Amino acid sequence: MAQIEVRNLIKTFGDVEILHNLSFGIADKELVALVGPSGCGKTTLLRMIAGLEEVTQGEIVLDDKVINHVREKDRDIAMVFQSYALYPHMTVYANMSFSLRMRKMPKAEQQRRIRWAAEMLELSDYLDRYPRQLSGGQRQRVAMGRALVREPAAFLLDEPLSNLDAQLRVQMRTELRALHQRLKTTMVYVTHDQVEAMTLADRIVVMHGGHVEQIGSPDVIYDHPANTFVAKFIGSPTMNMLPGHLRRGDGKVWVEFTGGVRLDLPSTQVGEDGTEILFGIRPENVHLGSEGDGLPMTVEVVEFTGREIELFGMRDGERICVLLRERQRLNPEDTVWLKPDVARAHLFNKATGRNLNAA
Repeated sequence: MAQIEVRNLIKTFGDVEILHNLSFGIADKELVALVGPSGCGKTTLLRMIAGLEEVTQGEIVLDDKVINHVREKDRDIAMVFQSYALYPHMTVYANMSFSLRMRKMPKAEQQRRIRWAAEMLELSDYLDRYPRQLSGGQRQRVAMGRALVREPAAFLLDEPLSNLDAQLRVQMRTELRALHQRLKTTMVYVTHDQVEAMTLADRIVVMHGGHVEQIGSPDVIYDHPANTFVAKFIGSPTMNMLPGHLRRGDGKVWVEFTGGVRLDLPSTQVGEDGTEILFGIRPENVHLGSEGDGLPMTVEVVEFTGREIELFGMRDGERICVLLRERQRLNPEDTVWLKPDVARAHLFNKATGRNLNAA
């Protein structure tokens, strides 16, 4: 059992506050991803949980025990770093057994744990090899195995796939998810790659500037972003944002765009008349209408990805992307008419960035 709680956590370096009063919990056997742009504080938070950074204020709790002053080696937590950090002069077996030997664990138990981890990670045929004789993916598995053999209460992973090529990252993502399902162990996974977070995590903690912007399952984060930062950071291509005004009258609700273009909304839409808003719509939820029907956009770039076509253009000074599943012959300088699916649209207060419909 490994439940982790972060309570009112603050981290400062000198006079600069890096993490600002963070509070959230991680349930037993849950895989939680900390995601955000570089410099948002996610790795610093992970290192504080591991005991590699001191807590300035607040508490880190592991299974109801405050561990702020517990030494890292006594926290029953294993960490996998961004670099493999393998000993080049040691074989795979020796690398995986190193921490066990330091603890003077009986050799029979060492062998049992290493054989078990090697089989799980498909490394059984490589135990006598050295790191230089392995591929990047195999080295990453060895780093995972070195953590696995400790049989810790929780795993902390700091961007473990960032040094791999694109194809190998996809493969390792699948393997990591399957590994978590087999181990049923608490994992905290740091990444700046929102695709990794979406595909791996049970829940996602979206961070920005040392703050937590939103916490939720991948579908909640994607379908119900709390603010414009989350909406634009999660999802690729990013969510489209069009400026406009929310209007109400005669029992109807609509968005008024520049040029007098109007888009009717469900009558249940919240927000006061005249509110300056950003109309958010994901590229896959925009369709093409007939001429004169919808929002006009001049096509600037057409990208064929094989599975779909991506159209890019500008409207009201904002870049717009549309994903088309059906193949159509379109060229730069063509004018298309956009028909957003208003049932899947989001309205954000332009001044605060908050989703008007967020709970």
